[in-house]
Amino acid sequence: MLNLVTTAETRFFRQQVAALRDRGVESDVLAVPTATEFDYGGDAERTALNYLRFVPKVWRASFGAYDLIHANYGLTAPAAVLQPNLPVVLSLWGSDLMGRYGPVSEWCARHCEAVVVMSEEMATILDRDATVIPHGVNLDTFSPRPTHEARTELGWPADEYHVLFPYPPTRAVKNFERAERVVDTAASRLGAPITLQTVSGEPHERMAVYHNAADCLLLTSDREGSPNSVKEAMACNTPVVATDVGDVRERLSGVSQSYVRSSTSGLTAALIAVLEAGVPSNGRRAAQDITPAQTARRLEAVYRTVLADT
Repeated sequence: MLNLVTTAETRFFRQQVAALRDRGVESDVLAVPTATEFDYGGDAERTALNYLRFVPKVWRASFGAYDLIHANYGLTAPAAVLQPNLPVVLSLWGSDLMGRYGPVSEWCARHCEAVVVMSEEMATILDRDATVIPHGVNLDTFSPRPTHEARTELGWPADEYHVLFPYPPTRAVKNFERAERVVDTAASRLGAPITLQTVSGEPHERMAVYHNAADCLLLTSDREGSPNSVKEAMACNTPVVATDVGDVRERLSGVSQSYVRSSTSGLTAALIAVLEAGVPSNGRRAAQDITPAQTARRLEAVYRTVLADT
């Protein structure tokens, strides 16, 4: 199989490739090159020219000994559907369908043999059938540990509440300002200090420490596909308070000490309830169905169906 991806360093993509390899599905990976890989100067960002130059690379590779192409993320899809030889499975991750380049992803989806999306919400956007397969979370990396141990490791004070916001505050779609309002109002009503802990740029494996050190994960995003942070919190039995985006409501169904709310006031009330209760969730039990191995098994089934029909 030939995997296409914007960057091969994306953690859940690496997990996906490894889990598929464990099932006997071998693949080569072509990533969209950065500007510095060409001799015209520029920084390490991917531009429209990078994506245009990606097309002939995929075209040439399509004449190799592959059974199909798996285009991961919508911006790799044009190169996939323009090659003449191989059937295409397209995975859409969220922002590629619901963001600026959504029309590109939708057009390409109509020209692929199969489409995979992260949530039922995403499936309803497409004018074609799609299979819902969210990215999995590694239960060995993300597992519960004592809160006081994790806080000691991070140097977080033990005498205050800690709410985790595991994104850069500058990412507009994550709506950090709303998270600040929720936490400030909750602190005022509780009469107790609450620190909103923003985390970005840490090694992925280390995020488990932050989840275990937090009293709650707060997700205030305007839109999502299937946010990994929610699944990682679940695997650590960390309570979650989140907006009703992507597959969050489905993931948190039946998970204790976790709430999905649409309004800022609802998010605030839910956060107060979680902090006052002061107990972990039972999310790890629900996370058993969203491991990388489960994702790989379901993707392999999609591949086999496509190959049987072509």
